[in-house]
Amino acid sequence: MISSDFLQYTGGLRALLTDRDKLLMTVGGATALAAGIYMTREGSKVTWGYINRILGQPSLIRESSMAKFPGSKIISQAKNKVLHDSTLAGAEKPIGSKNGLGNVILHPSLQRRIEHLARATSNTKSHQAPFRNMLFYGSPGTGKTMVAREIARRSGLDYAMMTGGDVAPLGAQAVTKIHDIFDWSKKSRKGLLLFIDEADAFLCERNSSHMSEAQRSALNALLFRTGDQSRDIVLVLATNRPGDLDSAVTDRIDEVIEFPLPGEEERLKLLKLYLNKYLCDDNNGSKGGFFLKKQPQKISIKDLSEDVFREAATKTEGFSGREIAKLMASVQAAVYGRPDCILDSQLFRESIDYKVVEHHQRLKLAADGQI
Repeated sequence: MISSDFLQYTGGLRALLTDRDKLLMTVGGATALAAGIYMTREGSKVTWGYINRILGQPSLIRESSMAKFPGSKIISQAKNKVLHDSTLAGAEKPIGSKNGLGNVILHPSLQRRIEHLARATSNTKSHQAPFRNMLFYGSPGTGKTMVAREIARRSGLDYAMMTGGDVAPLGAQAVTKIHDIFDWSKKSRKGLLLFIDEADAFLCERNSSHMSEAQRSALNALLFRTGDQSRDIVLVLATNRPGDLDSAVTDRIDEVIEFPLPGEEERLKLLKLYLNKYLCDDNNGSKGGFFLKKQPQKISIKDLSEDVFREAATKTEGFSGREIAKLMASVQAAVYGRPDCILDSQLFRESIDYKVVEHHQRLKLAADGQI
């Protein structure tokens, strides 16, 4: 037996199909609804794309001090002040004048040159003269990124960082992305220091057989945008293979600075600095107040004399600043592995010896081409 609901449905459908006006209205309404949904979706994409171009930073930029949206600068400055104050709590200041470079520990002669560059860049900006581009070269982890960031801060410039290794995967889009960065840099009212890490990854010699046509086009785009000295942007390139850079790129460079591995005195200061950062009470206390269910146990430090630090500084010859930071992080992990959370000279020496052996093993593997 056919239900009354089914009869009503079929009757309504028959009436719709036989009535031309109702059919046209139904089809037109459904079409308008589908078109409205499509236009709303596509329109939102276009709108957000436009907003991102106006307010957002280019996709190649990994880090920047420029505001991404209205009001974000104030939030970022407040956050950076809190982080900066907490990082410096208890940290040893590097040797130098009162205009030192914060947590950046360098050889005194290199530090003096960096301070001179920071002052020169600041004065260049105040006199509205063309900026000078820089090349930083040296082993990884020797402070190139930190110094570039500090020069920007000391000079009153905005800071932005990209990595050369991100360019090649973009293929044909790389040229557009490079132009986007330079167009975006004009939004800075302060001027911008653009730091390109691993610069040799896409700014290598154009005659290289390993360079694709897209990479060559990206290199030409950067050369086009840096052909004249700029009053808006300071270009800072960083590499551990300066000889691989294209000659036209190096022709854009005004200052070339080598970042060597830290000497014994610098390693001594770095060991103390990262000890303060990772293990001292000022930086090891609880964070978050009553929101933490369990208060972390504080680390106690015993019998770490100056001689113990001197011995560690001698043993870590060949370590970069980054390696020393990782070394002290491993010391922290070793301390947390003890039930009493005590760091004494024995555990400190054992941790140092372990990382020294690991360091030499890594060098041997690199020499054999295995890493």
